[in-house]
Amino acid sequence: MQGSIRIAAGSLAVGFAVLAIKYLAYAVTGSVALYSDALESLVNVATALVALFAVRLSAQPADQNHPYGHHKIEYFSAVFAGTLIILAAGMILREAWAGLRDPRAIEAPLPGLLLSGLASALNAGWSRVLIGRGRAMRSPALVADGRHLLSDVVTSVGVTFGIVLTVVSGWKILDPLMAGVVALSILWSGWHVVRDSFGGLMDEALPEEALAPILRAIEKGGDGAIEVHDLRARGSGPATFVDFHMVVPGDMPVSEAHAICDRIEQAIKATTADALVTIHVEPEEKAKLEPSEGLAIATKA
Repeated sequence: MQGSIRIAAGSLAVGFAVLAIKYLAYAVTGSVALYSDALESLVNVATALVALFAVRLSAQPADQNHPYGHHKIEYFSAVFAGTLIILAAGMILREAWAGLRDPRAIEAPLPGLLLSGLASALNAGWSRVLIGRGRAMRSPALVADGRHLLSDVVTSVGVTFGIVLTVVSGWKILDPLMAGVVALSILWSGWHVVRDSFGGLMDEALPEEALAPILRAIEKGGDGAIEVHDLRARGSGPATFVDFHMVVPGDMPVSEAHAICDRIEQAIKATTADALVTIHVEPEEKAKLEPSEGLAIATKA
């Protein structure tokens, strides 16, 4: 978890650097699109601050008031980040409208584009780090921050294209028009971040690719059990909660049933990091599935 905190702190440093570069690009050119790009970088800094807070809090161990841990704070952080992305898009649309009403010529476009390109390169490189490490650490806050930076890169590319067209054609109106187009793209990105975060808050089931190793672990460690049913699994930030009912022969000693539970739990934790497993042991008259030669597993009630 310390690694994710360091990455979140790195995002804050990158955010401040990119903000300074983009504002300088706007100051050099006076471009509405570059000004809008700089506005979004303000949101990047705010998002990085929120992500750092969320990652630090989610790392806290479970306590009396939060016996299941603090993992879900990262989903709230991701929702907030998505909301900030949408807010940035609204601010950009406002600036684009003002530019449409009063188009202005772009000054010193080449230095401005070079500065914008430098900022985009920083964002592109860091967004890959955030998304890759965030997925590996199962950190929704880091992934949301990375997606936000990626949307910023797309914005900057669009802004660059618009400025080049404006300079070549002499049509000053293209500058604010491009700012409006990229604002709509940012809105779409913000919606995706918010939607994905609500899935975590609503305890959506694990996708099939994440559930598959859990099923294999149960099959591997469940020798001696008759069946597993009512299996449920959900993610909560870096943690994975797994619970199910395990049917064993009615005359099996409690110690043997407990040993099977231990084997299954160890097998799941070996394939799924930060797994929290709850197993309810039942006698064979509670079986719900058709008898089979091996361990029968059902993921639905």
